[in-house]
Amino acid sequence: MNKLLIALAVGMTAIASAQAQTTTTGLGPDWASRTYLGVAVAGAENRSADDDWKAGGKVFAGYNVDQNWALEAGYTRFGNQDVNVFSTSGFGQGEVKSSSSYVAAKYAVPLNERLSAYGKLGVARNERKVNLSSNGASYSDNDNGVYGAVGLQYALGQNLSLVGEYERYGKQPEIGAKADVVSVGLKVGF
Repeated sequence: MNKLLIALAVGMTAIASAQAQTTTTGLGPDWASRTYLGVAVAGAENRSADDDWKAGGKVFAGYNVDQNWALEAGYTRFGNQDVNVFSTSGFGQGEVKSSSSYVAAKYAVPLNERLSAYGKLGVARNERKVNLSSNGASYSDNDNGVYGAVGLQYALGQNLSLVGEYERYGKQPEIGAKADVVSVGLKVGF
């Protein structure tokens, strides 16, 4: 996880450095597009096996209230993870499918014409489905928790931005994807 966080920090620093060398393009404020949609690749570590990172997909949508405040909702589907499970019939192989959804308030601070930093705070709904291959049994584990995120956004054009963020979806689950998530994606304003 540390390698991924370092790579994300180095990438965002490189973007910021490259932006500092460019001239003003007159792109205008990012919040001028009131509604936005986005897609991202989200990575989370498996709770049951260290260093077992899985990538999944994330979709999100939001509404910019003004240049600083926005309301956002999103859904993240994490990659399937193979796990060893202990049940009443003994040890067996299983597969965990994890997903989370959130609703949050977002506060952004422009750092320059193209780069801004932001934080999000809201609620998350987390779901994990376990399917046992040994006996075909399955069960679900659901919980609600506090959602929080910090990130950077870099404007690639008038209505297109690159986003990278660290997210926390509630408490740590006993099985499946961990609550700590790193995501990188694109956001389009309308």
